Amino acid sequence: MTFEFQKTEIEDVIYVIPQIFGDDRGFFSETYKKSVFVENGIKDEFNQDNHSKSRKGVLRGLHYQMHPKAQAKLVRCVKGKILDVAVDIRKGSKTFGKWVSRELSEENKCMLYLPEGFAHGFVVLSDEAEFLYKCSNEYSPENDRGIRWNDPDINVNWGIDFEPQLSEKDKKQPFLKDVTDLL
Repeated sequence: MTFEFQKTEIEDVIYVIPQIFGDDRGFFSETYKKSVFVENGIKDEFNQDNHSKSRKGVLRGLHYQMHPKAQAKLVRCVKGKILDVAVDIRKGSKTFGKWVSRELSEENKCMLYLPEGFAHGFVVLSDEAEFLYKCSNEYSPENDRGIRWNDPDINVNWGIDFEPQLSEKDKKQPFLKDVTDLL
């Protein structure tokens, strides 16, 4: 098999470890193979790919989209190092309001799969990072939502000892307890 699929502390979030074939010329790795992903419970059809570049200390998130444009995501860091975070915002879920994180980097080449119903964010830990993610639905501005990155009820440990750089939009996101239109 070319991938290892590991369940995380939140069952539906999956840490994906690709097999790397390397030699003195460099490396080769598959980053997505639909048949293998489906066999391992990831059945989403991905319809949009995104690529972002950020410098150290930038925090993006916590973002999600509402139905009917909710998004499952398959994320990875291809340059640098980030801490990636998924927060369960599925009403009625036994892990509602809980979060899971994984370090993703150009060195480990690992990915994180988030199904629909999760708010997503990351913070850049290296001098800069480039981040790729597949989304099951296209971006929809009217369905775009977010939750405050430092919500005390969620209490994400971002693993940083500095004040992150945020967009104006992310500085003003509501706390989870104040959100009325969750998935």
